[in-house]
Amino acid sequence: MQTYYFTRAAVSVAWIALAVTVGQATPLIGAVLLVLYPAWDAAANYLDATRAGGLRVNPSQTLNIAVSSLTTLAVAAALLAQAFPVLAVFGVWAVLSGGFQLATGVGRWRSGGQWAMVLSGAQSVLAGAFFLKMAGAVTAPAAAVIAPYAGFGAFYFLVSAIWLSVKARRNQDSALAG
Repeated sequence: MQTYYFTRAAVSVAWIALAVTVGQATPLIGAVLLVLYPAWDAAANYLDATRAGGLRVNPSQTLNIAVSSLTTLAVAAALLAQAFPVLAVFGVWAVLSGGFQLATGVGRWRSGGQWAMVLSGAQSVLAGAFFLKMAGAVTAPAAAVIAPYAGFGAFYFLVSAIWLSVKARRNQDSALAG
């Protein structure tokens, strides 16, 4: 899990860097980044679920994969329609995927390090509500608007990775000492 969480954090940081630099300067790249963000989330949840027993054992992640995949299509459609409901789409997605992430974290509570996933899921729900509120005021989508949301996600994945790494090291040290 540590490698998975480190990878999720690193991809999010790279996405943020691209969003606030190239994505802001070049609207087409910014639009592509907006489509890629939920697509990456779907792929990452698929990898996590398959490594944690499969899709049947992880129904919240299976639902999250479906929601993130549909969101990818909805973001692309919103951008193509030039109606600019992208923040609303991201808001609905953040609420739903955050709820599923919260459920996954609670379901994995015993394995440790999942408190960060629980906090991340709850924060995602709140951020989604904020995006929905902002959706009426923003006239054009911008990846940079989503960057702080991605930043919190990266932070929580990094905390989970570090937490699990420290826990594994302590267990290893205990086994060697005992």
